[in-house]
Amino acid sequence: MSGKLHFQRMPSIDPRTGFLVRLASVTAALALANVVLALSGQSPLNMALEMFEALFGSVYGVQDFALLFTPLLLTGLAVAVARQVGAWNIGTEGQFYAGAFCTAAVGLFVPLPDAMLLPVMLLAGLAGGALWILIPAAARAYAGISELIVTLLMNFVALLMVYYVSTGPWRDKLSQSSTPRITAELPELWGLIHWGLPIALIALLVVTALMNFSRWGYEVRLVGSNPPAAEFAGVPAKRRILMVLLLSGALAGLAGMLEVAGTVHRLQGGISNNYGYLGIVVAVLARGSVFGVLYTAALIAFILNSGIILQTQGLSISAVLAITGLILFFTAIGDELAHYRLVRPKT
Repeated sequence: MSGKLHFQRMPSIDPRTGFLVRLASVTAALALANVVLALSGQSPLNMALEMFEALFGSVYGVQDFALLFTPLLLTGLAVAVARQVGAWNIGTEGQFYAGAFCTAAVGLFVPLPDAMLLPVMLLAGLAGGALWILIPAAARAYAGISELIVTLLMNFVALLMVYYVSTGPWRDKLSQSSTPRITAELPELWGLIHWGLPIALIALLVVTALMNFSRWGYEVRLVGSNPPAAEFAGVPAKRRILMVLLLSGALAGLAGMLEVAGTVHRLQGGISNNYGYLGIVVAVLARGSVFGVLYTAALIAFILNSGIILQTQGLSISAVLAITGLILFFTAIGDELAHYRLVRPKT
């Protein structure tokens, strides 16, 4: 005789189910946002049409989308990489600023021709992000200290450091709030879209291949899933944790470098536009998948790009951030519910 039906929590879900749950969660969040907009006297349908027309119906819309997508892809990738060893890099905002800071320092003070200066700036951005996460990475790997609080607090240090130099010793006398323009710039591909976009996509492909098709990547995933088993199998777990977190910081620093050399062309306070924090949302929506950040970064970039249209309809940018938070909230609920199955126990 069989027992009564009941819900049982499964330890994992298959990728297809995970994708469908994410899709349903995002759809439900957007539907709820539409209901709220309709109750406030707005027309969700008209807004949606205007947003799609602004993005796909104009050259500037596509270019703005690409400029948002590039840093989100890299910061999301940085968080997703850290998740491979079970770590949470909450400091991508600070690493973004550190990469931008080092890039600007090289661009402003190293006397090299622009063609030679750009590769040095690229290395400086990578190194800046990696160095900014070095202390919390070493603390996590060798002392077991949680990286969450340390990386989070270092965000504020990096932000204040950039504000100080851009309005103090490095400031441009004409603007008083940023450094002088950096002459070494990434070449343009199409209008405002520069070589930062293909660089970010190449970084995504390289990291995906490294994580999924190399022995090093297998060892990293083993450390992330079961550190004691990894140590028993001879994998240097502490060293893998350190190297993965340094890679994570370097990717966030690369995002800062591309923003300085390709988009803003100077260092200034607020240069990040919260790309580091939004990268956490990108990685969470991608379920920690390294390659999955390609799609979720595009989603967040679309929402942010839509903010301009929403503001013309009388909504503030806070509404856009609220929709982003709503998507994340629904996704968290969907992820938890997806682990439950209705089963009939055998007797």
